Amino acid sequence: MHQRAYEGQCTAEEDRHTIAKSPVRNPGPTLFALALGTFAIGTGEFGSNGIIQLFASDLGVSIPVATHAITAYALGVVIGSPAITLLAARVNRRTLLLGLIALFLVGNALSALAPNIGLLVAFRFVAGSVQGAFFGAGAVVAAYMYGPGKGGKAFATVMGGLTVATIVGSPLGTFIGQSAGWRTMYWAVVALGLLAGAALVAWLPRTDDLHGGSVANELGALRRLNVWLMGAVAALGISSIFAVYTFIGPFVTDAALQDAALIPIALAVFGLGMAAGNYLGGRVADLYEHRGLTWGYGGVLALLVLIGVAGGNLAILLPCLFGVGATMMFAIPTIQVRLTGFAPGAPTLMGALNLAALNLANSLGAIGGAITLDAGWGTLSTVWAGFALTTAGLLLYLVTVARVKPAAGHGDLARPAVPARHDGGTT
Repeated sequence: MHQRAYEGQCTAEEDRHTIAKSPVRNPGPTLFALALGTFAIGTGEFGSNGIIQLFASDLGVSIPVATHAITAYALGVVIGSPAITLLAARVNRRTLLLGLIALFLVGNALSALAPNIGLLVAFRFVAGSVQGAFFGAGAVVAAYMYGPGKGGKAFATVMGGLTVATIVGSPLGTFIGQSAGWRTMYWAVVALGLLAGAALVAWLPRTDDLHGGSVANELGALRRLNVWLMGAVAALGISSIFAVYTFIGPFVTDAALQDAALIPIALAVFGLGMAAGNYLGGRVADLYEHRGLTWGYGGVLALLVLIGVAGGNLAILLPCLFGVGATMMFAIPTIQVRLTGFAPGAPTLMGALNLAALNLANSLGAIGGAITLDAGWGTLSTVWAGFALTTAGLLLYLVTVARVKPAAGHGDLARPAVPARHDGGTT
């Protein structure tokens, strides 16, 4: 998905930075360092969902109140990603990445030391503010390292760290939290961050080619209504993934009445679904303008109903968790390709806004689920909050941006050889 979603950004950075005749001969160590950074960041983000019951109990708050820490991280991305991207526009990407990983270490170390839920919420906000800016700066370095025409491939490799975090990092973090306490999970994330930081220091190139540039053209994209509409479609529609993922622990223990030791397995199943959807959704986004989103959103709505009705049965719950992860990730490449297509001249800011929208979805899903739990509607009721939000996102897409063609030039960025097929949407 990320190769397609960030192709416009990588292409722009190639044009601005890359020496066409001499790509870096061995980009592997640098790409590994960047992927290790995204793995650490993703483990911290998704691992928090798996230990929500643990820190809720330890800090003496209910699960709905504990979800404020999840929401705060998402808001950190929503607010911090575009803000840091703009404020650090002229900073060398090496310097920026090292500064971001240092802030990541501070946010997670303070999270491990938080004495109450209020401070934990504040520290998760700090940790979240790193994410979007790190991914955006990583796109710049990846494009530079691989050379012309391969920036998307490079960044897809970097973003693989996030996918691995959902399959391995989050379940492992949950297991550590269950075995040694939730604070130890955050210390483990700090350890990963230190490894990533050391790798970045050793392998990020020192070059003036990675200095930043003006964002005046990118700011102009904020005047485009379709950009904001597409962001709203993403924030509303993808929220259902977090109305499920945030509450996988209670689903397993309270709804399916299974031992907490099964939670890491359930998280891994969800992560495998995300990986499958990521792969298939990227291919569909190359071929069709709308199907990735409409099929993905439609599929997850059906699965949410099944969980809401029969999710107390583990034999139904686990396949549905795989399915929710797969169908939502199936939709995301199309969302991101269309968003970048509406503002091809503002690729870096669109990259930050992509992540801001998806993390606003994180916040909306957690808040919606907390509301249904507070209302006393039962553990599985969180899926109905996700159902309502995704339905709103799908309807918004169908009546607004599905009818609009992306900006001129998008077809060239999206698929040079074969034009995207118009699959039922009015363009």
